[in-house]
Amino acid sequence: MPIESSERDVLLRAAEHALAWLDGMDARSVATTATLDEMRARLGRPLADAGIEARRVVDDLVADTEGGILGSQGGRFFAWVIGGGVPSAMAADWLTTVWDQNAGIHACGPAASVVEEVAAGWLKDLFGLPEEVSVGFVTGTQMAHSTCLAAARHAVLRDAGWDVEAKGLAGAPPIRILANAERHGSVDRAVRFMGLGSDNIEPLATTDGRVSPEALGAALSASRAPTIVVLQAGELNRGAFDPFEALAPMARAAGAWTHVDGAFGLWARTSPAHRDLARGLELCDSWTTDCHKYLNVPYDSGLALVRDAAAHRAAMTLSTSYLPAGGAARDQIDWNPEFSRRARGFPIYAALRELGRDGVADLVGRTCRLAQVLVDGLGALPGVEVMVRPTLNQGVVRFVSPKAAATDADHDRHTDAVIAAIDASGEAFFGGVTFQGRRCMRISVCNWRTSDDDVGRTIDAVRTVLLKNS
Repeated sequence: MPIESSERDVLLRAAEHALAWLDGMDARSVATTATLDEMRARLGRPLADAGIEARRVVDDLVADTEGGILGSQGGRFFAWVIGGGVPSAMAADWLTTVWDQNAGIHACGPAASVVEEVAAGWLKDLFGLPEEVSVGFVTGTQMAHSTCLAAARHAVLRDAGWDVEAKGLAGAPPIRILANAERHGSVDRAVRFMGLGSDNIEPLATTDGRVSPEALGAALSASRAPTIVVLQAGELNRGAFDPFEALAPMARAAGAWTHVDGAFGLWARTSPAHRDLARGLELCDSWTTDCHKYLNVPYDSGLALVRDAAAHRAAMTLSTSYLPAGGAARDQIDWNPEFSRRARGFPIYAALRELGRDGVADLVGRTCRLAQVLVDGLGALPGVEVMVRPTLNQGVVRFVSPKAAATDADHDRHTDAVIAAIDASGEAFFGGVTFQGRRCMRISVCNWRTSDDDVGRTIDAVRTVLLKNS
């Protein structure tokens, strides 16, 4: 039975609005312009007893959210590590919504299952990871950490003679977690989710964001308790990489599991010019990354990758009488913590096919080059101090107060004020960060749309703000 004309009309209307949004990005403010009160006033209508026409709902939604949608899809958004959406991935995401598959098990979404299977193989090959690695398609690195740490928890307690899935943590041998002291907060949150307790995290001292073999060796030798080591590929501010080639064998020799936060840094493995930053990463036991960062697919799209597939499956799987077993097929519920879930493999599959190996490498290499151009361009402006020049796609600058005999507190206030003024201009969007005890502006470049022109416009916008604030 063909769809009704009203259904076709509303879907085409939504497509019109979507294309108008994309067409207008270059001229629209990157920052939001509507206030919280305005958003609440527009969207906070009483829910009526009678429904209204679907086309009007869509038109009202677009009108009422005007000014409340951040321009993170565009090329001048540098606040956080957020990619845009390459065309095929956006289109595949639309189709994913229309197909509306529950990608929990193969029987409920056969194509979704096979797409994940194929895309997982491509990704492992791109990252240079072992063939035996299992892959869970999750919402983002937060849930990828939880998935990988659940597998790690299973493995280290299994090796200690304890079945955590059957017996739980009560009475289990305590687990030590040795983690890079400059780790992302999502690691600590995942540790809490796993019931391991943040007090059991022992920070490993770093130099320039990197854990030294000496620091890890001393920590490993202090106890023979079940141990998980958490390292990172791409520290939040410097983009620093731990020396996996040295650290991973040490952890393995001590019987520890090594987990890697590679939310954006894992993609360095796809770029010949940046691959060596993550040398030895394949020696670790589990890895996380986000496809909504460097692969530029729509939210949400994260990956949990685990060398010990048996531990991964044991931590996640579920079997009931009403769920048909997949047999030779991939049942997605075996590899991620969700039951009902969106078929988020389709956009990843589409993006990888659109870009190919060369396209992914070019995307990473090009954005890294533009990050350096942007940081160097800002550093050449009066009153700008470069704190971190990018080795990957992350940089940090500080704005020096023009005030006579300015203190560090003056520089901090001035930096925050300049960031706010840049964002208010609408030309670009940045975020602040406290780095080495000082307020700074962090720069992230990973959007496929970002161009040399975007970087030039951004530098000009910052120059204008500095002149007004000098």
